[in-house]
Amino acid sequence: MSGHYYREATPVQAKPRRKRRWGRIVLIVLLVLLIGLVAFWFYLDSKLNRINALKDYPGRPADTPGTNWLVVGSDSREGLSEEDREELATGGAAGKRTDTMMLLHIPDGSGPSTLVSLPRDSFVDIPGKKKQKLNAAFALGGAELLVRTVETNTGIHIDHYAEIGFGGFVHIVDAVGGVDMCIDKPMKDPKAGLDLQAGCQELDGAQALGYVRTRATPRADLDRIARQRQFLSALVDKATGFTTIINPFRAIPLANNTVETLTVNEGDHLHNLTGLAWAMRGAADGGLVTTTVPLGASRSVAGVGSVVQWDPARSKRFFDALKNDTPLPQDLITSG
Repeated sequence: MSGHYYREATPVQAKPRRKRRWGRIVLIVLLVLLIGLVAFWFYLDSKLNRINALKDYPGRPADTPGTNWLVVGSDSREGLSEEDREELATGGAAGKRTDTMMLLHIPDGSGPSTLVSLPRDSFVDIPGKKKQKLNAAFALGGAELLVRTVETNTGIHIDHYAEIGFGGFVHIVDAVGGVDMCIDKPMKDPKAGLDLQAGCQELDGAQALGYVRTRATPRADLDRIARQRQFLSALVDKATGFTTIINPFRAIPLANNTVETLTVNEGDHLHNLTGLAWAMRGAADGGLVTTTVPLGASRSVAGVGSVVQWDPARSKRFFDALKNDTPLPQDLITSG
């Protein structure tokens, strides 16, 4: 027998190449998705329509605590064909007027945001003009004069501006697949192209436009602004909901329609709009206080027409609370 001993060779374990390869593929896919999302974000931001709405002027209110948006719905028919105008009953008026004006205050600390309707027939001082209805400011001097009028009459510094026309509103509602609303009584208004039955139902873009436009109710414009706040909050809730965000067939058209039809101040960006949308969520759960500026008497003014006046003492307390970033007193919160 030979004096040499032979040791049995230890088998070499194969490297887990398959697992390592799949891990690398997953990492590359995630990286590509991240780059794509960032690129899409900047693409959307570049498509925003921007104007210089927040110009400085002598005596402008200093920056106040919290973040304040002026949200405007105009009656612009831009982007609507003749067939669209006939179907939506918008008429063919040229130019733009303000159909909706809302002030959104987002507090610096905890607590709900506050969405305030400013009736278009409010009788206010318009800088450089005679005392007129609030919506005349937009017709006379566009967004810049409207912002200045709101700041002058409220004492609140406006930080951001957002405006949307009829066509943009319809496209956004359709992009989210309609919005559910519960209606107490049948609503019919040929002037607004509206014919709805009572009950809970899903409104498409055309129906929604008629719903927020009609004044064919007992309190006319006061009923309308209450519906506008209600619908806007419901629309934002659906647009920012999980089922919308994860559905690319909803999320992508919604994002495109939103940035293509919104007009914002020249310093505003997509992340500002994200903050706006988040602040307007959850009115039904107490996440958003919705109200109207405290109103006084209505009257008719020669050369101006029927107007509504802000209650001097109550509206001062109201705007002082927002200006100081403190909760609104309950006795100043109204539904209409």
